[in-house]
Amino acid sequence: MELRLLYSRGRRLLVRLLLLACACAGEHRRREVGAPASQHRRVGDAHAAPAQRPRHHLRPHQLRPLQPLPPRRPLPRQPAGQGAPRGGGGDCTPHSVEYHVASNSFRPPFLFTDTWCSSGTVAPDGTLVQTGGWLDGYNNTRTMPACAGDKSCDWSEKQDTLAAGRWYATNQILPDGRAFTVGGLNQFSYEFYPKADPADKSAFQIPFLEQTRDPVLNNLYPFVHLNIDGNLFIFANNRAILLDYKSNKVVRTYPVLAGGDPRNYPSTGSSVLLPLKPNPTEAEVLVCGGAPKGSYPSSRHRHVTRTFVAIINGATDGTAGWDDAHTPAYAPVVYRPYHPTGDRFEQQATTGIARMYHSSVVLLRDDRLLVGGSNPHLYYNFSNVQFPTELSLEAFSPEYLDPSNNMLRPRILHPSPTGAAAIVTYGAKLMLKFSVPASARGRRGGLGEVSVTMVAPSFTTHSFAMNQRLLVLEVTKMAAVRVRAGTYYVSLTMPATAVLAPPGYCMVFVVNGLVPSPSEGIWVHIR
Repeated sequence: MELRLLYSRGRRLLVRLLLLACACAGEHRRREVGAPASQHRRVGDAHAAPAQRPRHHLRPHQLRPLQPLPPRRPLPRQPAGQGAPRGGGGDCTPHSVEYHVASNSFRPPFLFTDTWCSSGTVAPDGTLVQTGGWLDGYNNTRTMPACAGDKSCDWSEKQDTLAAGRWYATNQILPDGRAFTVGGLNQFSYEFYPKADPADKSAFQIPFLEQTRDPVLNNLYPFVHLNIDGNLFIFANNRAILLDYKSNKVVRTYPVLAGGDPRNYPSTGSSVLLPLKPNPTEAEVLVCGGAPKGSYPSSRHRHVTRTFVAIINGATDGTAGWDDAHTPAYAPVVYRPYHPTGDRFEQQATTGIARMYHSSVVLLRDDRLLVGGSNPHLYYNFSNVQFPTELSLEAFSPEYLDPSNNMLRPRILHPSPTGAAAIVTYGAKLMLKFSVPASARGRRGGLGEVSVTMVAPSFTTHSFAMNQRLLVLEVTKMAAVRVRAGTYYVSLTMPATAVLAPPGYCMVFVVNGLVPSPSEGIWVHIR
């Protein structure tokens, strides 16, 4: 089994959060006139600058700001028994917001300690897990159970459960369901959560992180991907290793990228594990973005896989945070790995809102991308700055949602998209029933090239989607149920092992002629 490392030679910089994302690294073409169009639409105000965003199968989105001081627009909530002033002064403004997409409404769960620049995952049972943070949250873990519709559901926090302070660390779900937590400021080690013994304070040293630290760091929020051989791909600064985390041995060292420019925070490029084919024998990791050496002042230490990567906004100069970027990239860019080299990047519709550092993006079940936040300042700042703190949310609709594609758009009928998640086991069969619109039934019943994809929920922050993973499922049979009604079924084989798909909840989409099922992605629980 082979893991291939791809990189781009360009130096266009990305200083924001992305879904499955990498910074645009070179020249890209604009969308052709007359082609299906993408669009942005403002959907609300998050009441906080959402710099972290996990996706959950039962709960709405969790949005968490990372700044240590409360915003100027606090949410109206005083939780019973939990409203004590923080640090001895003033009310504790919530640092966590739950956003319900369908109703465009918000709820502020309560956090006891600071989550600034922490990391997170979604556990196999659907529990949201957050690790580390800043100051009083440095060694803490926080969890929120899967409790759909329960407005009293809240965070539970445990003090000093981590072996090391994890500030700017990275998490990755493992095949056994645990979270692998690695790195952080001045932390050259990794550990696991949860631990078999809660009193266990052991951590495993990883010299690679110390070797990749330079005078301005550039090894924070390392990029981590679970390889198809069960080892972990870890990228920091400008190079990568393949780690056998079970024996704490480096099994492969990758060469320094051409040019040697840094790609991790604070230079803040990104990385993505490209879609995995059925029964894969190789995996590809794309790394791009970052900053040329010296961009960050040293005085500031403080069958055919037809899928694509969405690259949302960011900046085209400077580096992450501290007001160091000045030219927003208002246009998202799509990267299509199946296009010929030199023709893989395509610019999409522009937005009028600058999405700088401390913003984020997440994939919605209706195929849109939820984009929110922006705050390149030390604290919240709404006036007398080039890019004020931005609290708005936008829904970005890629070109596959253009009305011109409606004739191909499939709709999943069974399992019900509104029902409970379908429970599946490794290697098991799953049958999906779907329909296509009547307007296209004269053309092979409206069928194009049909595929089914499975997307793991990610925890997005600082240009990287932790636990990001997309698998193209094996289609073993497809047949018409009623051609005149445009109804079909497709029989699938689920991934064979937890190495390919770690246990937990995933979204499944039917894709017809490169057009996915709208508002109808279903949840499956693989275990």
